[in-house]
Amino acid sequence: MPESTVKQPRDVPLPACRPTGADNVVRRRTVTSGGVPLAVFERGDPASPVILLVHGYPDTHRVWDRVCDTLSADYLVVRYDVRGAGLSGVPEELRSYRLEQLADDLFAVMDSVSPDRPVHLAAHDWGSIQAWQAVTDARADGRIASYTTLSGPCLDHVAYWIRHRLAHPTPRHLAQLVNQQVRSWYIGVFHVPLLAPAVWRLGLARNWEGVLRRAEGVTSWPGHPQPTLADDAVRGISLYRTNMRRRMRHPERRFAQVPVQLITLTKDRFVSPALSEDLDQWVPRLWRRSIPAGHWSALTEKGTTVARMIREFAERVDAGLAEDAEGERAEQS
Repeated sequence: MPESTVKQPRDVPLPACRPTGADNVVRRRTVTSGGVPLAVFERGDPASPVILLVHGYPDTHRVWDRVCDTLSADYLVVRYDVRGAGLSGVPEELRSYRLEQLADDLFAVMDSVSPDRPVHLAAHDWGSIQAWQAVTDARADGRIASYTTLSGPCLDHVAYWIRHRLAHPTPRHLAQLVNQQVRSWYIGVFHVPLLAPAVWRLGLARNWEGVLRRAEGVTSWPGHPQPTLADDAVRGISLYRTNMRRRMRHPERRFAQVPVQLITLTKDRFVSPALSEDLDQWVPRLWRRSIPAGHWSALTEKGTTVARMIREFAERVDAGLAEDAEGERAEQS
C-alpha cells in the first residue's frame, strides 16, 4: 500500500454514542504508520487528560462506545481502528501484522494525539495483546501513564506460563493447561488454510449479532457489530497466524515498568483467570480487579463499570498513589 499523508481531524457525528455531560462530536484524523493509514477518533475536551482505548478481534473502535460514553465527560477519549479493520488501511504483507508493527501503530497514534503528555491506555482482547507489546517497550517510559488490560495477555508471558507448568506438572498445573487449551480451540482453527475465512464469509459474520446475544447477552447498536465485520474478521486472522506460533516458540522476557490494572472477566469463555497467576513477576506495580462478565459483555453491558475502573486507576496514578504494588483489589461489580 502506498504511503499516505496524515490528514487533519474532521468532525464525524456518531448518533449511537451519547456521552453524558459532553458534546456528541467525534473528531476524526488519519495517522499513517508503516505505510498504513489508521482511522483515529477523538471525543471530549482536548485539554483534558487523554485515555486511549484499543479494540480487539473482530471488532472496531465502536466496541468501546459505551465506555467512551462515560469517560468522555472528563477525558479526551481516543480510539482507533487497528490496521486491517474498520476504516483503517489494509497491509499488503502478512508480516505487517506482527506485534512489533502493531506497537509502532500505537505509539504513532499517541504521538499524533498527545505529543506532549503521557496517555492512560486501556485495551481489550487483541488490542490488549498488542498493547502489552507497547507497555513493555522502552518507549513506554514517559509516554504511557497507566495500562488497563482486559482479556488479552502478553503472548510472551503466556509462553513462559506454559513452560513453567510443563516443567512443574502438578495436577493443578496440568488442569490449568488443559482448561486453557480447551478455551483456545479456535486458535487452531484459525491456522487451517481457508477454513476460518470461509466460515466468516458464509454465515458467521451475518449471524454474529445473534451469536453474541445468545452467548453473552450482548445488545447491539448502530455501528456494532460493524458493517465491515466479514472483511475485518477475515483480515484479522493474520494476527493469529503471524504472531501466535512465533511467540510461543521464541518468547522474550518482557517487563512492564508502568502501573498496570488487570481486570479479570470471570465469565470469559476464552481467557482463563489462571493465565494471570504469574503476572506479578513481569509487572512490579500490578492491581487486580474482576467483573462477572463475558468476553464482550464487559464492554457492552458493563461499560459504565469498566469506565469507572479505568477512571479510578488513572486518578490513582495521576495522584502518585500507584506505588502500592501490593494493593490488589479483587472486586465484583
